Amino acid sequence: MPDTSAKKRRGPAIRLHDEDNVVIAHVPIEPGTDIPGEGVRTNTPVPAGYKIATRAIASGEAIRKYNVTIGFASKDIRAGSMLHNHNIEFREFDRAPNHAAEYVPTQVLPVHEQAVFQGIVRADGRVATRNYIGICSSVNCSATVIRKIAEHFTPDRLAAYPNVDGVVAFAHGLGCGMEMSGEPMQLLRRTIAGFATHVNLAGAIIVGLGCERNQIAGMMQQEGLSTGPRLINMTMQETGGTRATIAMGVAEVEKLLPEANDVRREPVSVSHLKIGLQCGGSDGFSSITANPALGHAVDILCRHGGTAILSETPEIYGVEHTLTRRACSVEVGEKLIERINWWKNEYSPGRDVQINGAVSPGNQIGGLANILEKSLGSAMKGGTGPLMEVYRYAEKVSQPGLVFMDTPGFDPVSATGQIAGGANLICFTTGRGSMFGSKPAPAIKIATNTPMYQRLTEDMDLNAGTIIDGGATLEEVGLQIFEKMISVASGEKTKSEELGLGDNEFVPWSIGIMS
Repeated sequence: MPDTSAKKRRGPAIRLHDEDNVVIAHVPIEPGTDIPGEGVRTNTPVPAGYKIATRAIASGEAIRKYNVTIGFASKDIRAGSMLHNHNIEFREFDRAPNHAAEYVPTQVLPVHEQAVFQGIVRADGRVATRNYIGICSSVNCSATVIRKIAEHFTPDRLAAYPNVDGVVAFAHGLGCGMEMSGEPMQLLRRTIAGFATHVNLAGAIIVGLGCERNQIAGMMQQEGLSTGPRLINMTMQETGGTRATIAMGVAEVEKLLPEANDVRREPVSVSHLKIGLQCGGSDGFSSITANPALGHAVDILCRHGGTAILSETPEIYGVEHTLTRRACSVEVGEKLIERINWWKNEYSPGRDVQINGAVSPGNQIGGLANILEKSLGSAMKGGTGPLMEVYRYAEKVSQPGLVFMDTPGFDPVSATGQIAGGANLICFTTGRGSMFGSKPAPAIKIATNTPMYQRLTEDMDLNAGTIIDGGATLEEVGLQIFEKMISVASGEKTKSEELGLGDNEFVPWSIGIMS
């Protein structure tokens, strides 16, 4: 993570590092505005969050933000000009990984000094932050059935079970017309199994059609699962069709409800928290406020024995060396580079996708010129501690501390992999205002700037914009985020939960061909 200690606000613009050749507009700036302390006057309008050249920059020269290269001047740029993708060129440049060269172990606090939250302790010792019953489809053909089963359990019908957070359907569009073996099927199966056995589910039902390629029996065998009182399987072609399967599913959930309701929260160490880190709808303030503040919260969490899952592989591309250098071993660093190379050389060559340069239109409007600048902020969510392990999509996360999971940058797909891997809480930063929620792991939304937070207070849980407004330091907001993790993990509802989000955000990664 780049050093943010030199960050300081100077009037309408923010200097992030003494070696930078840009500053960031804190507010919209008109042409002819003097930038205090920089000795330049703007010669173009500059929207909030966009970059201003603090000196003349020659064509081909590196553009530096946080003293990190985020692109190269595509033409000669005058001092005082706005910089964006019209005059910043994306291209490859050498980044030595220096695996484990800067590894410093995290000093984990003794158990008796670790912070606590009010968690739900399962019989196997795992700790939940929520208490749902889940209905999973093995294939899209059973998606309607599982949704009908879940829809039956209205708030009125669940009123007698106050300790059950809901009955939720995890439907998807895969499971047939795909490769029967290999990584695409393995990935789908471990994703579904990860949800069906998730600690935040008191029980689960898996529903199939019967003739699909993703046979339930094959999935159970691959994942080492067995049916039992809290994991039930059924197939529509054997149970009598749509109506009969819905009725059977409703009856099975009704059997699960009394025991699912028989839980209580008790104090447990935050070492039981596994936090999925997400960012979406980013802007020019993401790397100044919400992302480094979340990184500070992650550093605190890891000192207390918890786990943070950084993901979105295309969105660490260009700054991956800042992670490999902190890796706990050469092997862990090499795992991350192997995943980067897979994306670049096998998965996306020649495709118009983020890792090949261009970020989404929303990110561009927010002031981010390319994937290098997006990645600079995205990686900051992981804090400053060592990288302890690298996982494939939806693999079970067992290593405490900061870990990485290979996922796309598309938030629902990425969060689905993290939750399948065991995340029992999601922290999601946004500058443009992503409307995201997830089940069975709740999502805390963190705004990067105050104007957006004020527009979308019903969706945002925390405002990190106070950092540039002067109302709080980065460290103070980081502590607020850590305290919010504890309160939400203890049962406090997030804004997305209050709005009922999360029923459509189960989106397994589709990496194979359809036939």
